[in-house]
Amino acid sequence: MRTTLKRGLGRGAPQNGNGRPVLPPGAATPMSVYRQPPPARRSRLGLLGRVALFLGLGVLVFAAGAAGGAYLYFHESVAAVAAKTPEVKRAARQLVVPLPGQPAVALVIGYDRRATDGEGAPSRSDTLMLMRADPESDSISLLSFPRDLVTEIHCPGGTPYTDKIAHAYSACGPQGSLNTVKNLTGLPINYLITVNFRGFREIVDRLGGAWIDIDRRYFNDKGGPYGYATIDLWPGYQKLNGRRTLDYVRYRHTDSDLYRVARQQQFVKAFKSQIQESFAPTALPKVVNAITKNVEVAQGGGENVEPRTVLSYALFAYGLPRGRVFQSRIEGLEGSAELTTAHENVTRAVQTFTHPDVESSKKATAVALGEKVKLNAPAPRETSITVLNGNGVTGSASNAGYLLSERGYQILTPPNGLPANAPRFDYFRTQVYFDPSVRRSREAADKVVNLFGSAELKRLPPVIAELSNGAMVTVVVGQTFHDKLASAPIDQTPKRERASVIFAPRASKDLLLRERRNVDFPLMVPSVIERSSWVDRTKPIRRYAIDPDGKQRAVRLVFRTSGNEYWGVQMSDWDEAPVLGDKSLTRRIKGRIYDLYYDGPKLHMVVLKTKHGQYWVVNTLLDRLSNETMLAIAKGLRPLPAPARR
Repeated sequence: MRTTLKRGLGRGAPQNGNGRPVLPPGAATPMSVYRQPPPARRSRLGLLGRVALFLGLGVLVFAAGAAGGAYLYFHESVAAVAAKTPEVKRAARQLVVPLPGQPAVALVIGYDRRATDGEGAPSRSDTLMLMRADPESDSISLLSFPRDLVTEIHCPGGTPYTDKIAHAYSACGPQGSLNTVKNLTGLPINYLITVNFRGFREIVDRLGGAWIDIDRRYFNDKGGPYGYATIDLWPGYQKLNGRRTLDYVRYRHTDSDLYRVARQQQFVKAFKSQIQESFAPTALPKVVNAITKNVEVAQGGGENVEPRTVLSYALFAYGLPRGRVFQSRIEGLEGSAELTTAHENVTRAVQTFTHPDVESSKKATAVALGEKVKLNAPAPRETSITVLNGNGVTGSASNAGYLLSERGYQILTPPNGLPANAPRFDYFRTQVYFDPSVRRSREAADKVVNLFGSAELKRLPPVIAELSNGAMVTVVVGQTFHDKLASAPIDQTPKRERASVIFAPRASKDLLLRERRNVDFPLMVPSVIERSSWVDRTKPIRRYAIDPDGKQRAVRLVFRTSGNEYWGVQMSDWDEAPVLGDKSLTRRIKGRIYDLYYDGPKLHMVVLKTKHGQYWVVNTLLDRLSNETMLAIAKGLRPLPAPARR
């Protein structure tokens, strides 16, 4: 009978109080406890290219991603963004220089201090975001932390205590935020980028504004010291100035911090597309002053960023393939004013952040359309592995099994209670064996070999087969294994779901009929909608000018789900919107052409393209509608019928 990983693996596996072996964490796996507080309180770029990735990345987060090109002409401005305040300089000592050929990680801190806080009051950290650039996979990953996430705060020289993660900055500055995030994630951080929100609006304005897709009506006119910030935004894809952009990314009046994080990540991705598609280099000089006044960049090693470093980043970012910005989220968050979650959810978010699956959109599309996913090797969840200790190091097989399980592999142990040890302990290189009697086991084993680096692929011998417990792959860890696996994408292929839709053209038909004569393109009715949805009561439809010249019109339908989330249908004949350039892939389904836009494995937008217009189905901020549901709504778009004659 097959057993599971719960009993532990390998010679000398650690034991719990009952004398049973337990599964230890990997060397780089964080084990943080989250609890409610007490009621009282690419490698060809070389090292230079990797260093370059993050000056522009951090600036990109807050509307200055294209400014890297400006530094080719303003060398003194590069020096001006170097770490200059004592707090950032002290924090820089905790940064790690990225190794050649390895990805690099930056922590971006967006901070502000309100006038109403009084003189001498500490600044607030409204944004904490990790950004990872991987030159090998040509990808950028984002991982944001809700400011209300309860975790351990690590101030320099102090005893750790439990509080909201945003309070690390107000309590002990950027070094506190850096140490807290490092402890929470277990990740080495190579760059620290701090951005003053007071200059955010100026930067966005000097870059000509930001194109953002607003999901619903946002309004609050009761501001002041004891109220939420004011905001007045209408639904639809539109260009916002700096003030209104800041209002949007910081809003959390009638929703929670989860949605604010989603809006911030939405801004990063949207603005990256805008810069890549339509930003004019002639505008760069206008933003240099605003950037240097409000941005500080510290890098591992303590040296200032050089102009040629920024050039390397600019070339990387501009040439990034479409659909290669991935957003990771911490799931399982509970609470409202204070958010808590199990440590496994943070670990999972970190894993997807550091191992983005660049093929996730293709695999997810195939699943949603009921097509066979064409993969050379089976997915990790379809691959069983038995891990044996072949080096004699206590816990070696156990650690390897744990790391493989974190990648989604099914881990087995030897049958009949046998210890997870190889016949001998003198293996130098790790051996990865495939069972030729099991279909696709060689392909699966070949994939596992890449994870161990210095490993050999071989046919399963009888002496090892006795211990494999029928696994597709058997691994004997050798002396070359040092409790670490090579980078590899986390398989995020979703399971197929039935589309959650109902036939409901009447939900929006009358609204669209009223606007037919006011636009120059045909309108379409969503004949099916998400099952729990209906048009929003506050602002169900909006007609407005969408293009910069105000000559082309657009119509936005807003639907609200039973969970108080909003999705929409955007209609227009303007085909130059910056966001449309970042499609993941295009599919033809029953004679119609659809462009698909993914956030990792989640389908965020489907665009039906016709001769006379384009029709976007846009998911909720948290992508709550399944891929199948999104495709069903898009396929259900039908031309608005002629009005009935009286």
